[in-house]
Amino acid sequence: MAISVAFGLAVVFCGARVAIAAKSAPQSAASSKPENIIIDTDIGDDIDDAFAVALALRSPNVQILGITTTFGDTQARAKLVDRLLGEAGRADIPVAVGVPTQPKATFTQRTYAESGRFGRRSHPEAVDFILEQIKRHPHEITLVCIGPLFNVGAAIEKDPATFRKLKRIVMMGGSINRGYGDPYAAPTPPEPEWNIVNDVPGAQKLFAAGVPIYMMPLDSTQLKMDETKRDFLFRQATALTEALSALYFEWGQQTPTLFDPMTIAFIDQPVLCPVQPMHIVVDEKGYTRAEPGSPNAQVCLHSDPEAFFRFYLSHFGAVPVESRSANAGQGRLAAGMIAQFPPTSGTIVFLNPGNWDQILAIW
Repeated sequence: MAISVAFGLAVVFCGARVAIAAKSAPQSAASSKPENIIIDTDIGDDIDDAFAVALALRSPNVQILGITTTFGDTQARAKLVDRLLGEAGRADIPVAVGVPTQPKATFTQRTYAESGRFGRRSHPEAVDFILEQIKRHPHEITLVCIGPLFNVGAAIEKDPATFRKLKRIVMMGGSINRGYGDPYAAPTPPEPEWNIVNDVPGAQKLFAAGVPIYMMPLDSTQLKMDETKRDFLFRQATALTEALSALYFEWGQQTPTLFDPMTIAFIDQPVLCPVQPMHIVVDEKGYTRAEPGSPNAQVCLHSDPEAFFRFYLSHFGAVPVESRSANAGQGRLAAGMIAQFPPTSGTIVFLNPGNWDQILAIW
């Protein structure tokens, strides 16, 4: 009886604190209509594409209309996406394949891709899929570009009028004031960034296409996921985090840089990567230069890595992400948090009031 009373009081306290937080929180974007997105990705070489797709799967503020693969072995990339979606219980999401190109990087996650699990018999062509979806949802689709821009350039070439009916492009790419390097050190000089330099003509077509572009360059996306953050993510042991863990270890390096997930984070919470208007010119070497002229892009030059990771990791806990919206109700959040610390026979669960501000700051 003493154990039950102690736990009951803890539950009441938890609910009261959550109620206060919910009442004072600003209206969440989750209460609005989810944004239709298509993700165009070169998943399977570096690991950040998988982390971006996973975030999109967990965000209630986006509706994934499809995922298209670009660059290199696009069929193998599609098989990887098939399995990742299947493991996450989202095999309903279409997967389309871009035109293959000469590989320029190691497909590190090939074993995962070629396991055969959740493999589909066939995939539509990426360019046709993108254009068809735009026609079905004119001015309602955000195309998320997190790979070299072969599909984008081909879509513009094939049907520029339809392409201009995109709502916007949100892309990871470019380098304005700094290149690759330690984000905590002095800025390195700007340099040709991977997604741009591997298809310079496609990038040039995009910046001249007349579609609103929101650009997340190297300046704001060198987000290092340290061991503490990785441990928290993989400890969740959900089907999706288990898939990410498998891909991470197959990738075979230590500290991922989450360039690509900033695109999804920006769509969900634009404050995470404030943008400013610029006129971007892509030169023949793949440099993305800010030059005088009418703005053709909104560019994020600065971000807060800790704010980003608090946002990112909050989507992968045992509590459903929907429970964190201000209008979701205190009961669901309190129950979800308590479910992570269930009472067991002969065990007293102590909830330290001094920790709640820190805990609620995450949620």
